[in-house]
Amino acid sequence: MTQMESAPHQINTISELHRLLGLPKPLHPMVSLVRNCDVHLLREEFPQSLFLNFYKISYMGNLHGKVKYGQSYYDFDEGGMVFVAPGQLLTAPTDADEYEGFNLFVHPDFLQGYPLAGAIKKYHFFTYATNEALHLSDKEKKTVLSVFGIIEDELNERIDDTTQDVIIAQIDLLLHYSNRFYKRQFVTRKIINHDLLTALEKLLDDYFNTETALMQGLPTVQYLAGQLHVSSHYLSDMLRSLTGQSAQQHIHRKVVEKAKEMLSTSKLSVAEIAYNVGFGHPQSFNKLFKSKTKLSPLEYRQAFN
Repeated sequence: MTQMESAPHQINTISELHRLLGLPKPLHPMVSLVRNCDVHLLREEFPQSLFLNFYKISYMGNLHGKVKYGQSYYDFDEGGMVFVAPGQLLTAPTDADEYEGFNLFVHPDFLQGYPLAGAIKKYHFFTYATNEALHLSDKEKKTVLSVFGIIEDELNERIDDTTQDVIIAQIDLLLHYSNRFYKRQFVTRKIINHDLLTALEKLLDDYFNTETALMQGLPTVQYLAGQLHVSSHYLSDMLRSLTGQSAQQHIHRKVVEKAKEMLSTSKLSVAEIAYNVGFGHPQSFNKLFKSKTKLSPLEYRQAFN
């Protein structure tokens, strides 16, 4: 039997995933921490692509192979962290047991009744793309591995009526650390991020200096992120760390800049300018312009003249 080539396979339980990975049944039905060295894929049964209906938080160190996620590959020489939310397309490598690391699988039901059930959805890095993984310093690695170690000990040694409280507290701590480390990464990779910011500015200039806005309307964050080959959440988080503004705020700033230029150098009506910068309704343009400048477009033109 060859590896299945059908539509993506849905895995609803951690027990099912353990079977496909050649592992014993999980010690807890709704949470599992798997060391990659223990994985023995049943290659003849493992689907080429799958949807996990639970969270996956991974640390990969000394990675020799590549892990495909969506249409791209993770390729870390020094290790890193990957976060996958339920329902995201994932394709595992056939050499998953050949690199070091941990995979923490958490079913959403495990979080029910705890504040983390809602809070976990606010962590944007669960939707980051493959080239936006978290790269850890040596000190950060020790912190992350210590939290994984506590979870592993809790599962292996003392499953009781407080196990869920302890593990959820550790997951919450791990996510807080990851959020902090991502903020550090935005700062330490300023050169790369400034290049991305420069590319964004050029993209917006080209968009508004041609008839693209007139033909297609306002650019969306998703459109800009796609053109820049990053995820929309990563783009906004990166911009906010550099400039204090989200991607949507950058779009609005560029719209107002272009509108000011047209109001001061052309005889186009306000409605015509609104259409030229991508608005289908002049009233919406007027509202945005006034919110940013404290003047209506007509007031701005009159004040400028």
